Amino acid sequence: MPPSLDTLMYWIGQSAVVLMAAAGVLEAGRKRFDLFGTVLIAVAAALGGGSVRDLLLDRPVFWVGDQTYLICAVSAALVTFFLARAFVLPPRLFLIPDAAGLALFSVAGTKAALVCGAPWLVASVMGVVTGVVGGILRDVLCNEEPLVFQGTLYATAAWAGALALIVLLALGLDGRIAALLAGTGIFLLRVAAIRWDIGLPQFTAKGA
Repeated sequence: MPPSLDTLMYWIGQSAVVLMAAAGVLEAGRKRFDLFGTVLIAVAAALGGGSVRDLLLDRPVFWVGDQTYLICAVSAALVTFFLARAFVLPPRLFLIPDAAGLALFSVAGTKAALVCGAPWLVASVMGVVTGVVGGILRDVLCNEEPLVFQGTLYATAAWAGALALIVLLALGLDGRIAALLAGTGIFLLRVAAIRWDIGLPQFTAKGA
């Protein structure tokens, strides 16, 4: 029997935490932070977006109510930290788990907002918040320009996927299939943006 939508969304959330924590470690590793600093950045990346979403929706923060998320974040951070010390990893490797985490978090955040009764536009924004805020915290703590503010599609991919999920659900598509399609779309759009440097027009003042 296939898992229920609630069960699927729970595991999507757990998977997103693991991937974002791993991406946080790989990014922090470029700065040669120690174990504590690296794990702290990974946890902020993994839990930051969902925490802000829950505060905005005035609901219990997800990892406070279920510490499994925190355990997964710390465990993934530790495993990735020691694996990265044992093997030579490409400098941009963190972009792949980051793209997957973006997709999973955006879907989970949108669905969580809909369950709370948020209007469709608010729910889509909550999906974006869930997907990108953790990465912003990670990049700021690493003293890097956040990926979400750079040229290639990031928040735009998350928002497109969140809106796609809402439309698919409104059309009556099974929630599990809708989540799979929306998440896959976000991931592929983000990977394509990285591969072919696809982005929105950048602001350039006249005469600058």
